[in-house]
Amino acid sequence: MTGEPGGDVIGTERLLLTPLRPEDADEMVEVLADPRLHEFIGGRPATLEELRERYALLATGSGRPDEVWRNWIVRRRADARPVGTVQATLVRRRGGWRATIAWVIGAAWQRQGFASEATVGLIGWLRRQRVRAVFAHIHPGHEASTRVAMRAGLAPTNAEVDGERVWRAELDDL
Repeated sequence: MTGEPGGDVIGTERLLLTPLRPEDADEMVEVLADPRLHEFIGGRPATLEELRERYALLATGSGRPDEVWRNWIVRRRADARPVGTVQATLVRRRGGWRATIAWVIGAAWQRQGFASEATVGLIGWLRRQRVRAVFAHIHPGHEASTRVAMRAGLAPTNAEVDGERVWRAELDDL
């Protein structure tokens, strides 16, 4: 690593996490179209044009020297069909990287373990990049995301951000 974590393809048993590209919006708009995905985060499903704009912005990066955005499309290995996304916002602090992660799996593909598998794969990649700590912000009522965080080795803290509980893992401990 040359100081900044890269945007590699991440493989797991059933999934490939491929770096997000603006053109992925065309496939992802359907995956993210269910309003239930916004129950805990608010808002509404993005239109195709909104998603294209968002993905173009994400692909350009943060523009800050000590902050890196990495976003992946979660695809099934068997057919390369997209089922969701994972992301990591990496911030350099005191000589080391820390990451805040998030995951979204389309409603049609939930309850199949994809979120847990993708998140564990992402955390493994972060460890190989020498990221020191991982955080996730989870709405206290979002039981599915709570289970994903626990399966990925994160533990709840007493901290809250915008009404969401902060979960944390020191990668040296995992």
